Amino acid sequence: MAWLALALTPGLGPRRILHAYERLGDISRLFDLSLTELEGLQFPAPSVQFLFSGKARGEAESELARVREEGASILTYSDPDYPERLREIFDPPPVLWTRGDVGLLSRPAIAVVGTRQPTPYGSGMAHMLSRDLATRRLVILSGMARGTDSHAHRGALEAKGKTVAVWGTGIDVIYPKENKTLAETILLSGGTIVSEYRLGTFPAPQNFPRRNRILSGMSIAVLVVEAGENSGTRVTARCALEQNRDVFAVPGNVTTKNAWGPNTLIKQGARLVATWEDVWEELPTQVRLQLEDELGFASPQDPSASLMEQQPLQEHEKLVLEALRHDEAVQMDELMEKLDSALTSSEIFTALFELELAGKIKQLPGKNYVLRM
Repeated sequence: MAWLALALTPGLGPRRILHAYERLGDISRLFDLSLTELEGLQFPAPSVQFLFSGKARGEAESELARVREEGASILTYSDPDYPERLREIFDPPPVLWTRGDVGLLSRPAIAVVGTRQPTPYGSGMAHMLSRDLATRRLVILSGMARGTDSHAHRGALEAKGKTVAVWGTGIDVIYPKENKTLAETILLSGGTIVSEYRLGTFPAPQNFPRRNRILSGMSIAVLVVEAGENSGTRVTARCALEQNRDVFAVPGNVTTKNAWGPNTLIKQGARLVATWEDVWEELPTQVRLQLEDELGFASPQDPSASLMEQQPLQEHEKLVLEALRHDEAVQMDELMEKLDSALTSSEIFTALFELELAGKIKQLPGKNYVLRM
């Protein structure tokens, strides 16, 4: 209750709250302090009045009741389940609001981040790398924003792995709204949603850069897939460097604006990533041994592989497959024109249907098609 009261007191940030915790030793003493003792904690005068008047305790009691109604939970800095890696950063959040399995917050994890408007190549790489790493029991952390974040979460879910979404809103405010199903799926799969913001907090621009320090803080490393020159992803990468976390980056086509972020990071020393092995080889030895032990030193099954024997491709399917790319979508009309001399329109339609059913290609809005990674 004391932690919650401090977190809900206006004018107090993480550093001031943690400094008070160090001074008090026992945080529960907070409600017994005199006005002079509260002032001795070097809080701003309005904050001291808010605490001394009992308003902070009232806010905490009300918030805790709402949290319980939501079926959520509160994790405080002094809680044994508080993620140890997050304690290491300069300004760890004193209180975390959570839904789902809090044990995941302390497991080996990698943050996968990038632009909200990825290219087909960026979407595919975020999905593929997250899927392959989640298969090997790494937890995938991301912010559940549009674009790269959502593809990272879905990749982990496809592998039946674990994923954690760190929000810049209250855990009862889904943002963006179209990710409602994704949020529900994360929880149903045994994942976790976490935020440092109280219930009912709506998306505000300043919340998300602050949120990014938690993403990098809970992770072993940060993987940047695509990011423009002024992308918020740069904040996460900078936080990772300040927190002494490894930074990985997926190289991009130098002629596209989304490649600026990862390519610049690689020039500055970030580790280049093309496959999950590039990340795996750079993991701390202790972490890698832990994960390998959990896997039983067995090669994990490729989640994209079919349980049934793959049927050989028909000739018209091969031709359509050869005409598509991983890194750039091909529009239906362009595909028809390209294959006009080799296939009829009916053969192209049939091939697209069969290939999509087999999981070899993906249809994007506007009848655009790309190869699955």
